[in-house]
Amino acid sequence: MTAKELKALVSLLDDEDEQVVSHVTDRIRSLGKEVIPYLEQEWENNFNPQTQQKIEILIHDLQYELLKHRVTEWYESPDQDLLTGLWLVATYQYPDLELEKLKQDLEQIYYEAWLEFKPDMYPIDQIKVLNGVLFNKLKFSANTKNFHSPGNSMINVVLETRKGNPISLCVIYMMVAQKLKLPVYGVNLPNLFVLVYKDGNQAFYINAFNKGLIFSRQDIENYIHELKLVPQPSFFEACSNLEIIRRVFRNLIMSFDKMGEHEKAEEVKELLLIIADGADLGV
Repeated sequence: MTAKELKALVSLLDDEDEQVVSHVTDRIRSLGKEVIPYLEQEWENNFNPQTQQKIEILIHDLQYELLKHRVTEWYESPDQDLLTGLWLVATYQYPDLELEKLKQDLEQIYYEAWLEFKPDMYPIDQIKVLNGVLFNKLKFSANTKNFHSPGNSMINVVLETRKGNPISLCVIYMMVAQKLKLPVYGVNLPNLFVLVYKDGNQAFYINAFNKGLIFSRQDIENYIHELKLVPQPSFFEACSNLEIIRRVFRNLIMSFDKMGEHEKAEEVKELLLIIADGADLGV
């Protein structure tokens, strides 16, 4: 469809006949993601607030359908790349966000860590170096003031503000650590997400939400005991990228619900359903 033909279609969104508007809306939706740039241009050139709102809804619907398709592709991909999954979560709110930009931002953090890193250090000392770079030099920290902000689930926002929730801080930490060849992985605890350094028989845990605090398996056992829960193997072992993205989606749903943005929460639930297994964990 040419830009002229689309312009003619968009002009019909002003029609007083609701059936005409409904038909035109369905027709534009059927054209798919390729028409999004044309719609954005029409929005800029249109000075009718009601028509602009209809165009905004159309753009959102098309972007949302594209996102569902991308999430399905990610779920069916053999590696389920973590950064790609986090990018997909963020594009719900920031549809123009580029994956390459996230890669560049993480590469810069890795470079800062690499400058101070020595492969022959003891594991604890390696982690202390990484802690120093992330939490002292780069000033990453817990977003305790706005703990339930949706931005805490958007990796681009966390990289920009340097503030996040347990899982967003942990995934940034983990991706940088793994790029440094450290055996650091995510651990799904109830109400908390942490990291494990596991190399053969050596294992210890890291709390990125508390400036990289190092702790032991016994500390996790005490934590589980305080919550009056039955210990599960998953509370101590590394989790998959899929489990991480599921949890990020759940956190985002809860954030939108707490902010009263229930329509957004429902849309994110649909995205979660694409990759869900029925499990449910909090932040």
